[in-house]
Amino acid sequence: MLEIRNLAVKLADEDKQIINGLSLTVKNGEVAAIMGPNGSGKSTLSYVVSGKEDYEVTGGDILIDGESVLEMDATERANNGLFLAFQYPIEIPGVATMTFLKAALNAQARARGEKELQTPEFMKRVREAAKKLGIDQDMLKRPLNVGFSGGEKKRMEILQMALLQPKLAILDETDSGLDIDALRIVADGVNALRAPDRAILVITHYQRLLDYIKPDTVHVMARGRIVKTGGPELALELEKHGYRDFVGEAA
Repeated sequence: MLEIRNLAVKLADEDKQIINGLSLTVKNGEVAAIMGPNGSGKSTLSYVVSGKEDYEVTGGDILIDGESVLEMDATERANNGLFLAFQYPIEIPGVATMTFLKAALNAQARARGEKELQTPEFMKRVREAAKKLGIDQDMLKRPLNVGFSGGEKKRMEILQMALLQPKLAILDETDSGLDIDALRIVADGVNALRAPDRAILVITHYQRLLDYIKPDTVHVMARGRIVKTGGPELALELEKHGYRDFVGEAA
């Protein structure tokens, strides 16, 4: 599904290198986790894969389903089944949540040559998905993320993911700022999207999220590259001993 080959990335307007020869594969049906200290390049990796501007790829390649996406903009990547859940979802005053959701779904339908959803079917899908995620109907009537708590914003992103049904979902520190109840709800939503034809990449600092979203593979990232790969037990090791040894390996 996702293959990253010897990727090198710097900020577009300066010479600061952030990712240094990173290689990573996430297969169909796999839930992979990336863990690492602050400043290791985890969020940058998610932005570059999703097509966010402000970064320059100076080497390597990113492939989804065997096709390079480096020449695709963010919209093209999304239309090809990529979804990124942000660490800090932004508020969009003046844009109704339901209007945003319907526009997103129908934009992808048009891009894929599919019929657009009519309002009754759209409303049914949203209400069913929102109920599973504990999203109050009043939230759906408000501007997107405006006045939402951190947990509500994260649940709204998981709702978008549930509706869009991406082939590849990347969760960038989606556990940031969540209390234990919100964490469980978000994790349940992610677990419900596990599928043989879908890959999920979870980026996090902490083991606690992985208590609820059980990864198949755990990768340790430090100084812009993957320095160790293992099973779920690796996350427990990191929780116990921290990242000091791995930061040394990346030097």
